[in-house]
Amino acid sequence: MGKSAAPDDFLEPGERARLRELAASRAVGSGPDPLIDRIAALAAALCGTSQAAVTLIGEDRQWFKARVGFDLAESARADSFCTHTIRDDAVMVVPDAAEDPRFRDSPLVTGDPRVRFYAGAPLITATGQRIGAVCVLDPEPRPGLDAEQCARLAELARLVMAELDLRRDNLRRDDVARFAAATTFALLGVGADGLITYVNEAGERLFGYGPGEMIGQPVDIIVPPGMRARHRDGFARLAAGGESRLIGKTVQVTAVRRDGSEVPIELTLSAWRGAEGVGIGAVICDVSERQARDARLLNLAHHDPVTGLPNRGHFTSLLAARLAEGTAAVLLMHLDGVQEASDDLGSAAGDALLQAVIIRLLARMEAAATLARWDGDRLAVMLPDPDPTGLLRAACTLQDAFAGAFEIGGRSVHVGASIGAAVGPLHGRDAGEVLASADLALMSARQASARGVRLYEPAMREQVASRRALQDAVRRALESRELVLHYQPQVDLRSGRIVGAEALVRWQHPERGLLLPGAFLPAVESTALALHLGWWTIDEVCRQIAAWRAAGLPRTRIALNLYAAQFRAGTLAQIIEEALHRYRLPADVLELEITETIALQNDGADIEPIRALQARGVGVAFDDFGTGYAALSTLKRFPLTKLKIDRSFVRDLLSDPHDEAIVGAVLAIAGRLGLDVVAEGIETQEQVAALRRMGCKAGQGFLFGRAMPPEAFAHRLAAEADPLPRTATA
Repeated sequence: MGKSAAPDDFLEPGERARLRELAASRAVGSGPDPLIDRIAALAAALCGTSQAAVTLIGEDRQWFKARVGFDLAESARADSFCTHTIRDDAVMVVPDAAEDPRFRDSPLVTGDPRVRFYAGAPLITATGQRIGAVCVLDPEPRPGLDAEQCARLAELARLVMAELDLRRDNLRRDDVARFAAATTFALLGVGADGLITYVNEAGERLFGYGPGEMIGQPVDIIVPPGMRARHRDGFARLAAGGESRLIGKTVQVTAVRRDGSEVPIELTLSAWRGAEGVGIGAVICDVSERQARDARLLNLAHHDPVTGLPNRGHFTSLLAARLAEGTAAVLLMHLDGVQEASDDLGSAAGDALLQAVIIRLLARMEAAATLARWDGDRLAVMLPDPDPTGLLRAACTLQDAFAGAFEIGGRSVHVGASIGAAVGPLHGRDAGEVLASADLALMSARQASARGVRLYEPAMREQVASRRALQDAVRRALESRELVLHYQPQVDLRSGRIVGAEALVRWQHPERGLLLPGAFLPAVESTALALHLGWWTIDEVCRQIAAWRAAGLPRTRIALNLYAAQFRAGTLAQIIEEALHRYRLPADVLELEITETIALQNDGADIEPIRALQARGVGVAFDDFGTGYAALSTLKRFPLTKLKIDRSFVRDLLSDPHDEAIVGAVLAIAGRLGLDVVAEGIETQEQVAALRRMGCKAGQGFLFGRAMPPEAFAHRLAAEADPLPRTATA
């Protein structure tokens, strides 16, 4: 049909039905049809006209399916004679179109084929819809058609409709045949006598027969011998008019191929009754690959692909089944060193190390125990003995497996384990609770000492609950603006003038007053909340610096501490750049303080944002330098501008020669590398004098001021800028 002038929803119901019938005829755009062409020619001869046509009427176009005496292929429906013909079942006659107000301005009258005379009979479908017409035309006016000619024209219209119906049915049969040949499903037809009447190519391939070899054979040839008697009884009952519970349902059964091998199939049956009795149809799908895949997926769903051990889900199910019968004990084990080996030597070496660990553990486990891989670096063990003493003894035995090094890729790798233990139902009513208890015990073991063993105690759950409650409270404090920043001055040790400050977070608790970081930061530093706190700190520091600058206070650099989560987020440089741009600040007003923990956890790729910021002018300080074994390697990897000497070395600088030597070494290293140095924790003038003698230029500590609110720090800056009394606002 032609392009719609309006959506189908806006058509009259009768017109929608007519257009659906036209589409179902599949006649529009189908190309020449010799029989219909002959009918058009016969119409012209019978009615004595020079022109004739068979038309199809769409929503806004008229197509000439056949035409005699002119070359026009289509026209607008609004210009069509036949669009009036299909309004009635009778033959419509127009003696002189030039005199008929309906048609005299039509392009078919004023232009080619210059129609003056028209007579047409509608094409009526079996449902009564009129989709087109058989018409005769003439460029000269005529008085009309007699009754016999009208009857013949109507008969020719019925003949055209019969041809279109036959053609449509043939096309449908061709579609079915092509579909049957192309589908990957096997299609099978069986007569009332149980003989195969039809099978497509996919069915012949599935059952191993050549073209036509299955036709006429009993359907029993694809039924396993042991099932044939039952199959015959069911088929006979269906052929006699009985019901079958399988009709319309999809079931999985086993079929037999020509060579006698069996194949699992999925079968959907249908049945009908015709002149020859009951017919049965089957749509068949080979599901052997699916069953094999399902078996593989089931195995993967239950087992870890690297170690072959039961995975977390399967282990939980096994534990639940054991607890349903009685008691069980669980060891949850964290392996120290496996992930590091994977990072250093590659994932293949990490997998090989894990497999070597499994072999050692299995050699030390009793036969009744079950070992599983819990997740990346953790294993789980289920033991039948719920006695806590025996459980801890078994844990220590497993730890003995790590006494010697593992040889992986030509390298000796040491692995250790921390273990948490729990007993069910003593430490939990179900598998989930027992495993959660073991996890809490493992957490306690890792916090207490490296490679320790802990049995679950109720207090552990209380500690975790308290920690989570504190995290929730800090999150609410951040949202309600209870967290504030205080600023501790950093001064020039010779002049005593402020050269910078460190921003330190405080919690202005509505009930407990001002809380220092030690009261809440340890609970959030290793959580996602640290990321939000870190982004807030950057924005707040930049906002405060901009306020001080607007008040005319001296320019100073503010240092802020970074959290590990900010490195892992991958957007550190972008966040800082946006904050500097938002408050219109130069990059050198900020200094980022990095702890050794962050330095050890981040590789070269994670350092790139720091390198980019340092190149822009942002300072980068290494906090608490000298307290960790990886400090010297950090100097090589990180783009630093400053070292901060830890307060633990400054405190006993005057009394402990070792601390004095360490401070001197740090100053010497910084001097060779061109780095600034700030000594932390200065409390006396004697410490200042000693540090100045050693070459330290800047310091920070209670001697110069504790961390103070921004207003107080602003007054300090203002006082240094102008010795006369004045007021500075933050």
